[in-house]
Amino acid sequence: MKTICSYLLLFISLSAVAQIPAADNLETSKGPLKIQPLNHATMALTWNGKTIYADPYGGAKTFAGIAAPDLIVITDIHGDHFDPATLEALDLTKTTIVVPQAVAEKMSDKLKSKAVVINNGQTISKLDISITALPMYNLPESAESRHTKGRGNGYVLKFGDKSVYISGDTSGIPEMRALKNIDAAFVCMNLPYTMDVKEAATAVLDFRPKIVYPYHYRGANGLSDTGEFKKIVDSASPGIEVRLRDWYSIK
Repeated sequence: MKTICSYLLLFISLSAVAQIPAADNLETSKGPLKIQPLNHATMALTWNGKTIYADPYGGAKTFAGIAAPDLIVITDIHGDHFDPATLEALDLTKTTIVVPQAVAEKMSDKLKSKAVVINNGQTISKLDISITALPMYNLPESAESRHTKGRGNGYVLKFGDKSVYISGDTSGIPEMRALKNIDAAFVCMNLPYTMDVKEAATAVLDFRPKIVYPYHYRGANGLSDTGEFKKIVDSASPGIEVRLRDWYSIK
């Protein structure tokens, strides 16, 4: 019976790992950056022997088979970005959590002891990774909007000579459109929370990352049409590589 139970547990563990979408690699001046799409706005990045989680969400099962995080970046206060239950379920022994002030204010004392606050326009360095916080907000600006300017952070993370942009929840704001020299970008597109596919595409065509991943594309009426996003971008700028990945296979 003990042996049967052991095999059953191994099968369950392997099944969880199998659900994780395949990882991509981006070569940098300091070795490969492994890009692991996970769930909605959640991803794992592995570089230079370190593991970075962005917006960990969905429980510890989301990270089955992935190393414990050395660094976590969180964009905003909403539960699909700042998920205290998931954070508490992770091994945070060696983790620094980079957050905007609004997130820090909602953290438990335990999590707060791990946190470093960075707000729009600021840059810090952790684990030899430059981290710049950018605005993320809805247009038109309004005090009643779901995402107000200054509360949350988008991020540009620099891994050696490569820059990675994580949009967070945002419209196609001027700060995004003005970005330069982005090697890989993760851009949201889900109404009514952020922007539609066409607005996301026009923003990407303005700042022209080398690679773009549509992510955070589950909206009130289901999944956004990322194929249409790719079609618009490919037609206008075939030099931009649009990578369509399954961000919703983990249940």
